[in-house]
Amino acid sequence: MNETFMKEKPIIPLVAKMSLPVVLSMIINALYNFVDSIFVSKISEDAMTAISLVFPVQNLSIAVGVGFGVGISAAVSFFMGAKKFDAANRSAALGLILGTLHGIILAAVSAGCIAPFVKLFTKSDVIIGHALDYFYVVVAFAPIITLSMAFEKLLQSVGKMMSTMFCMMLGAIVNIILDPVFIFVAGWGVKGAAVATGIGQTLSLIAYAIIFFKTKHGIKAKLGKKSEEKIVKKLYFVGVPATLNLALPSFMLIALNGILTAFSEIYVLILGVYYKLQTFLYFAINGVVQGIRPLVGYNLGAGRDDRVMGIFKVSLVTSLIVMVIGTILCLAIPDLLIGIFTDNPQTISAGASAVRIMCAGFIVSASGVVICGLFEGLGMGVPSLIISIIRYVLIIPVALVASKIVGAKGVWHAFWITELIAFFVSWICFYFCYYKKAKVRIADFKKEQEAQQISE
Repeated sequence: MNETFMKEKPIIPLVAKMSLPVVLSMIINALYNFVDSIFVSKISEDAMTAISLVFPVQNLSIAVGVGFGVGISAAVSFFMGAKKFDAANRSAALGLILGTLHGIILAAVSAGCIAPFVKLFTKSDVIIGHALDYFYVVVAFAPIITLSMAFEKLLQSVGKMMSTMFCMMLGAIVNIILDPVFIFVAGWGVKGAAVATGIGQTLSLIAYAIIFFKTKHGIKAKLGKKSEEKIVKKLYFVGVPATLNLALPSFMLIALNGILTAFSEIYVLILGVYYKLQTFLYFAINGVVQGIRPLVGYNLGAGRDDRVMGIFKVSLVTSLIVMVIGTILCLAIPDLLIGIFTDNPQTISAGASAVRIMCAGFIVSASGVVICGLFEGLGMGVPSLIISIIRYVLIIPVALVASKIVGAKGVWHAFWITELIAFFVSWICFYFCYYKKAKVRIADFKKEQEAQQISE
């Protein structure tokens, strides 16, 4: 990562170079759970319902790993932009240590809570059995996931996007190959899907570690002799809100599953399927966001708010295009999408209706996602968290009220209603928290440039 690349390269090719590999890797990452779900759905609808129930808890390890990784990336890219290389190295070392510790704690806590958690949503011994068989294996790999995400964000913070894409592809491809072998050939059922996922994640971690320690990229994970309290605070200042941003969907799914089970367990399956489908769209946008975070942090540290604004505009337009495509697909072929996971005509019909309703919020949601990512890149975790709370917490009371009026369909309508509210809130936060101040700094920067040209 050098000044010419980060500060002078034209914005559109710069965003494309940084974001495209991450978008591809994020989509590949989405295949982990997606492929597991396809193969598990061939076992039975009960098995599919089981992994839909534990998915929110399973997703917490990814949320913690990626969220804290965002804090690492923001700190490292900022220090690199400000030419404080020693602080960047110390941030990397602390990030790897703390990231591993988070995974160990998360694995221990969630393993102890999962059995009573699943029993809150179903009385079926078959579903409970499938859920526990899958989850106990998956959660054992939580420290591997959180450490992998720390390595990934470190490499992304210095522009090594192709390397992270390779590492993620390696794990996903191995998972796809091993899934049918362990599920059907070995006869392990849902446990086989979890083992295949864990092996894929472990291979990704090994690849990340080799690339980080054996290649040149401008960062060394090395603790200094100074007190690390300030850097730890900086890591958590962005990392905690970013983690909550990513964890909130899990808590949202848990709450919505609780509302839906009052009507029928089939709606839990439908919500789980919808979430796996929309993951491809939101992972694509998040790939763009992850690509621009180091660019935003670096240019902020270098005093180039004009480039920060340009990067934001390009990423927003790109995300809108993705969501328009997603909306068209969900309106045109929802029955085919639901049919990937089930052959039950009633489930397909109900699921297609639900997808058509929920996709109404796709286009307006692009602003919330991109503005959240911008704030994280700027090191402003609080406004990012506020937007996410609107998107993922407000939806729960909205869904509860709407379900009392129109039944399970009320939960589906709650998605687009909440995204519309978040749309307005995100732009208000953007204007008051960043744009007003940035506009002044950009004007000052242009005056300095003009004065310099005149003097030359």
